[in-house]
Amino acid sequence: MREAWRSAEVRAAEKVLMRSLPEGTLMARAAAGLARRCVVTLREGRPGRVYAARVAILAGPGDNGGDALYAGAELARRGAQVTAVPLHADRLHPGGLAAFRAAGGRLAERLPAEVDLIVDGLLGIGAKGALAGRAAELAEAANESTALVIAVDLPSGVIADTGDVPGPAVRADVTVTFGALKPALVVGPAAPLAGQVELVEIGLTLPGTPALRIADAAMIAEWWPVAGPHDNKYSRGVVGLSTGSATFPGAALLSTRGALAGPTGLVRYAGPAHAVVVTLHPTVIGSPRVADTGRVQAWVCGSGLGQDKRAGDELRAVLASPVPAVLDADAITLLVDGTLANHLRARNAPTVITPHDGEFTRLAGEAPGEDRVAAALKLAAWTRSVILLKGDRTIVADPSGEAWVNPTGHPALATGGSGDVLAGLLGSLLAAGLPATRAAVAAAFVHGLAGRHAAESGPVTATEIAEALRSGINLVTGG
Repeated sequence: MREAWRSAEVRAAEKVLMRSLPEGTLMARAAAGLARRCVVTLREGRPGRVYAARVAILAGPGDNGGDALYAGAELARRGAQVTAVPLHADRLHPGGLAAFRAAGGRLAERLPAEVDLIVDGLLGIGAKGALAGRAAELAEAANESTALVIAVDLPSGVIADTGDVPGPAVRADVTVTFGALKPALVVGPAAPLAGQVELVEIGLTLPGTPALRIADAAMIAEWWPVAGPHDNKYSRGVVGLSTGSATFPGAALLSTRGALAGPTGLVRYAGPAHAVVVTLHPTVIGSPRVADTGRVQAWVCGSGLGQDKRAGDELRAVLASPVPAVLDADAITLLVDGTLANHLRARNAPTVITPHDGEFTRLAGEAPGEDRVAAALKLAAWTRSVILLKGDRTIVADPSGEAWVNPTGHPALATGGSGDVLAGLLGSLLAAGLPATRAAVAAAFVHGLAGRHAAESGPVTATEIAEALRSGINLVTGG
């Protein structure tokens, strides 16, 4: 598992560490890590060597610019032709500038026309608001260049704590960040701008709670329920599906396929599509209503359910059940008018709500906005539910204040029915006994892997995503 920390916590940890070190040690560590990555990039890319490579440093006025200048000095000592382009020529880091000049670095007003590597040291984690004026011009010049771009700590123009990009921003091929990951490197529209992220350890000790947690395959494998020699279909968990309708029978089939791919031993389906579900999936037990279904350990409700009286009655029955529940699609829409809010908040069993941005806006009364993590946490607290906010970097927010971001998202998942598959898989994990937050994190992780795998063969539909779920699970569990 990796973690991302807000800028205030990172700066506080830096201050504590600096008090115990000789002056300049922390910057020296950061600059050394940055220079090392620049060397690797130059050797692996164009021109394939450091000597005589053309490097441009975009140098801002703070420590971020100082890190870049010190790294530029190291590259110049290795024989690179290094030019620094200052944001403000009279506000460069004094020590960094002295080292840079002593190593033979040159200053210039504009980005050179021919350059192999650009180091973005314009702004650091304390920057607020959109880039403007000369900063925006330099960012655009970097983006228009054919050179590789390495960002220092963060791409300039992104907001460290939220991942928002309020205006022009540097698009980096690599971001070298120091001490800890920052939220902008893993969430929001800023995350794709970071490129490959390399963390340089500088000795920070970060107390308290991270802003975000990022799961990895090893953690998902550790969580994933595995049947033992004494398990049976009931002890492995039974998941119930209240999905689909006469209008949308496909949602029933897709959620069923998602559930069947999961770790539970039995799937029960309740709804108008029960005949077709059982015909195509003979292992599923079908019935027309939630009330007619046998015992289950978790419910999935809403995918293609409709919004009529029948759908409302089925949602009430699911909310009244004493087992964990996934509320997706139409179930979320049925919650919007507030008549079922008390039923939701009164539940003693865990609930996971899985909105996309439009559903989130209707339910919360406002869009996720520039800080998607904070928005998801706020809704989680209000609904007393785990919120799985879908997107390129899906967020899982727990009412306790714990937040996760999924690293496996793929554009292929943005297709009709993909969420139905995810809901079924998530319900299966809940029924198998996984706690709600872990189930949501694990389902999003594997669902993302399935999308990536399916996309390898061309255009993707939800059917291909469902078919690829087992491959995703096997990648995680080694099955």
